[in-house]
Amino acid sequence: MRSVRVRATLAATLVVAVALGIAAAVLVTALRASLKDSADAEAARRAVLAAPLVLQGYRAKSKPAVGLEKAPDPDVIVGKNGSVTTALPADDASVTTWAQPGDFAVASMTISTEAGPATVYARASLAPAQEALDTLNRALLPGIPALLLVVAGMTWFSVGRTLAPVASIRTKLAHITARDLHQRVPVPESKDEVAALAGTVNGTLDRLETAVETHKRFVADAAHELRSPIATLRARLELADPSELTREALRDIERLQTLAADLLMLARLDAGEPMLTDELDVGQVAAEESLRHTTSKVRLELDVQPDVVIQGSRGHLARLVTNLVDNAVRHAAGTVVVRVARKGDQAVLEVLDDGPGIPPEHREAVFDRFTRLDEARARDGGGVGLGLAIARDIAVLHGGTLVAQDGGLIARFPVNQVAGAIRLDG
Repeated sequence: MRSVRVRATLAATLVVAVALGIAAAVLVTALRASLKDSADAEAARRAVLAAPLVLQGYRAKSKPAVGLEKAPDPDVIVGKNGSVTTALPADDASVTTWAQPGDFAVASMTISTEAGPATVYARASLAPAQEALDTLNRALLPGIPALLLVVAGMTWFSVGRTLAPVASIRTKLAHITARDLHQRVPVPESKDEVAALAGTVNGTLDRLETAVETHKRFVADAAHELRSPIATLRARLELADPSELTREALRDIERLQTLAADLLMLARLDAGEPMLTDELDVGQVAAEESLRHTTSKVRLELDVQPDVVIQGSRGHLARLVTNLVDNAVRHAAGTVVVRVARKGDQAVLEVLDDGPGIPPEHREAVFDRFTRLDEARARDGGGVGLGLAIARDIAVLHGGTLVAQDGGLIARFPVNQVAGAIRLDG
């Protein structure tokens, strides 16, 4: 993508180049015509001055006129051997030889002599005109490219200064996320369209921040308020007489509790609440949480490397492992593998299953909230489409990543490094 700065510089340079080219062509053409007209006028003037001398020569009847031992002008034909005895006829071929084409401007004048009509030819050299044109060309040839370089440099500099606030706005916007919508882009003091743009962007951020905060409060309040009546309803159903209806109602209540807990967790993650961090052994947390959430229908295999330590929150990391293992258990055919290893400066957590897997085209969409693949999982599978979204948010909060791959999911965290968390001691 070509930048506005480059396009503006190229456009300005091209326009100036075309204008200078046209101006130079007009200047050279006009100067050439003017110099040619001057040479023609000089040749005509010489012919007029020589005409009386030619007439004097005819009156002297072939005798040299007084003062005509030499030709009165080397560029005027006045006769032979320096004496005026006759004038060359207008159709004499010697005129062509005498005035080489392109070297001189030639003028002729017909006069009446005692011997009859005669023509006086005079010439003026075009060398001064050509020298003037050459001088102009020597000035234009390096001058026009130099001027174009100056125009390009000035345009590049001025457009760069004009667009510098736009670059600052773009850089600032690129770093604003849902967790720091309180930040604003810088407003330049130029009072121009760029300043108006910055003001409009900040106004939009104000409205967006208000809307997001309202949404967060709504989700948090709704999730919090739902927990109590759901817990009460579950207690009443558990005390009721056992039946198929109560068992189905209890399963639905369990899903509602999970949904409320997930919504509350998302609200806290979106709000950017600081979390208590400490050194954690990823293998130990993964093993404990995996064993706690597996079922007898699925065989669990642990491949845990010891002393893979990161800086993070024990509760958040446990929630990430729980979500990944629950997801794998729901879709495994019979085996779930949890693997923890240190690779370079990263702690790698893999949760794999022998199920159908996630199609490559859906491996990013599964991390969207409330996203479920209909062909891979059913509504009664226990999930609500928030587990993977929460797990990725937790991974990002710890400075890591979570992606889908062939066979399962893989999370990576920086080893012994706080990233995205605030350490709270005490």
